[in-house]
Amino acid sequence: MSKDLTKYNRIIDQFRGQVFKADFETKYNAATKHLPTSDRFLLKMEVKRLAQPCTRLVDLRGLVDGECKMFEYDGKTHFLDDVAIQTFKESIASYGSYTFGVYEAVKNTDNNFRVIYQREKAKVDSAQAQDQERILDKTQYPAEVVTLGPYFNRKEERMNFAIPVKVEVNANDILLATTSDMSVDGVKVRMTDEQTLKVGQTLTIQFVGLEQEFQFGKENAFDYVIRNMQVVDKVQLVGMERVYKKGQDKDGFKQFLKGFIQGNKRRYKINLDNTITAIKARSYQQFVLPKINELPIFVRSVDGKYRPAYALTGHNNQALYQYWQDERQFSTIDCLLTQERIARLRMAKKIGQSLLVYSFIHESNGQQFFYTADNKQLEQDKAFMRKFIGFAASKESFAITEIKLFDVDRDKAHASLTLSNSLATKDQYLMDPPSDDVYNEVDNLPYCIVAHDLTCLSLQEEYKRYNYKDIDKKMLKGFGHKRSAENQRVESVGISFLNQRSESRFKYQTPATVEAGGVKWQGKSEDFSMSGLKIILDREAMLKRGDVVKLTFPKLQKITKAFNLSELPYEVVRINKKKNIINLKVYVEQHQHIGRSFFKLLISKNRDKLEVDEYALTIPGLSKALLNIYSSALDIPQLLVQTSGSRYKTELVVANHDSSNFVSVCRTLSDQRRRINLFPLLSHHNAIEMLTAALKRLQSTDLPVHGILYVSIDTSIKSVEKAVITKFDIELSSDKLRHMFIATALKRGQLFCLQTKLSRVDRPNMDFLNPELSYIGSYAIHRGKQLEQDIWSVAGVVELFDITKEALLRHQMYIAEQASQ
Repeated sequence: MSKDLTKYNRIIDQFRGQVFKADFETKYNAATKHLPTSDRFLLKMEVKRLAQPCTRLVDLRGLVDGECKMFEYDGKTHFLDDVAIQTFKESIASYGSYTFGVYEAVKNTDNNFRVIYQREKAKVDSAQAQDQERILDKTQYPAEVVTLGPYFNRKEERMNFAIPVKVEVNANDILLATTSDMSVDGVKVRMTDEQTLKVGQTLTIQFVGLEQEFQFGKENAFDYVIRNMQVVDKVQLVGMERVYKKGQDKDGFKQFLKGFIQGNKRRYKINLDNTITAIKARSYQQFVLPKINELPIFVRSVDGKYRPAYALTGHNNQALYQYWQDERQFSTIDCLLTQERIARLRMAKKIGQSLLVYSFIHESNGQQFFYTADNKQLEQDKAFMRKFIGFAASKESFAITEIKLFDVDRDKAHASLTLSNSLATKDQYLMDPPSDDVYNEVDNLPYCIVAHDLTCLSLQEEYKRYNYKDIDKKMLKGFGHKRSAENQRVESVGISFLNQRSESRFKYQTPATVEAGGVKWQGKSEDFSMSGLKIILDREAMLKRGDVVKLTFPKLQKITKAFNLSELPYEVVRINKKKNIINLKVYVEQHQHIGRSFFKLLISKNRDKLEVDEYALTIPGLSKALLNIYSSALDIPQLLVQTSGSRYKTELVVANHDSSNFVSVCRTLSDQRRRINLFPLLSHHNAIEMLTAALKRLQSTDLPVHGILYVSIDTSIKSVEKAVITKFDIELSSDKLRHMFIATALKRGQLFCLQTKLSRVDRPNMDFLNPELSYIGSYAIHRGKQLEQDIWSVAGVVELFDITKEALLRHQMYIAEQASQ
């Protein structure tokens, strides 16, 4: 429990076992009405967490001042002492079942050695705290911005080596400089005074520092062409490449440098900057991409028309992908991306804009019909726009989808490692470029359209209040889409750097009956493994993650007498937004599960007949190419959350460039040249605490935790603390308060409305990172260890979606709606 919530222990104890009662909300609101809004929110999350079912076993042997013995409850064996047993029984009586509240109470009895130690330590810390003042005026939350490529693969190793050189710009202009690093065919020099030079200019360099020890013969000056320039801390760095005269590519100076670098690279150290930059980006890419919430859709050009072809899918965006499917599991993404809408998107891209699509699904006679309208279509009739959105929001299937388009760059399909000349044979496959078939397919994909579902309860509730009683039904009908007779297949391309499945999964369809709470649903399996399966139901099921259902396989029962395939217990691990597709895993009440035993035998005897369900495409290597292309264009800032001792820190932001207006503004608020300031996000007194509390509850298989922030920034005020005002959506608890804040922010300067989505990350796949990590470690072992430590410290990622466009449009409609009443 958060330390700040311990002061509310009385309230927490008051609501033990009350969470699932009908009058919980009423009683809770009455008991906490005197508390700040943010504390009420955190406290409710804590009360609900403690009421969740727990399956963990407790073993206190050696951990308490008492003798432990076996204690059984609900078929599970714990090892508890007398104090813990009494606490267990009292907590069970309060909660009604074995919950996290019971588990934590038993783990925190007064005779627990850890509790005793913490109690004594608290006395010491309290005494020390009296001599310290809490700093309340922190205005800088610096964060480094990391880009996902490009990764520069040097053809040669570059050695850090500083010697004096003479640089001849022309006969009358000779400069003195110092080398920063050298390779056989390149050099970077440092100039203390910024010179008027340009990329492509040829200079002549004399290595006077080397001439003191080595003789180069008659020719002691060599031509170099400028390839790049930058100024760092008032020092001009000029990167250059050797220019050879015709037939001079094997001169004596080149041979000398080869031997000199090879013999001295451990003494003077290899320049590892590009490799370190690349491995940071590659590792953070593994955390970020599998957790994206937006849905990248690659469109194919066919006879002058654009058809959705591939969608990059992961755990978090799976619900969005499934939303655009009808009851036949036919893709309806073409309803979202109509030809006319793609044309509008292409126009919007030219001015850096996106489109907002409002949609709902109408069901009639068991068939689903999709209705969509984007803001450009609706803005032609502002009155109808509000009615359409109000009507759509009244439907459970209402969704707001922001879509934007970017050009597909075939050159970004391949992201090579930075070790082309030093990669081990066993790792050479990591350098393989895409095949001709992949490039041919990429050439047929001119655009990628990224869809982001920004629907949330607070927005839908506000839109519901729009008056739509006299909506023009004829106009409404015009936004409906015809049902397709054929499946316009959009292939799902899985985003995965690591195979998270511990078992092979096989495609297999067979009838199944799902039962829970006395209600039965008919369906069929889509795929299965020994310990889990996916079921498609013929109607929606009011189930949720964690529910235990009973599964019956009538057709499979006919082929076996050795197993009873009726009412097998399975736990729901995922259910889609339409409530008709469920993923299940075996629920083990005892040591054996009949379903797992049956499917294990079925797989072993029919492995050669079963079709393996993998993340595989008809064109090998295409998924990797599409992922590289999307990664290079990713413009949603991703805030990485890392462990730092017992706390979390937020000092890294993954963003390809400053295409995000919010990142640009954060850069202007920073007092450090190469950092941005996350003050607008983290300065709120409850921001870190809410982030920590949410992340501690999350597992990598959980869906993300959502939130909305409203940020007002007046950049004309020099004081960061006074320039920035941040409010959580839950603090602006009414439409009126939200729009008062928006109106005030627009008068002050800039408004940002940010939707945050926090996920716990998966572990990284070190097979992709070890070649470069090993290379770095061989020359700088301390840097290699630090990098690996940084990689494993990443615990979560927060996607920062800028939904200011929707907020401004909503604000305009709110004003118009108020005026019409």
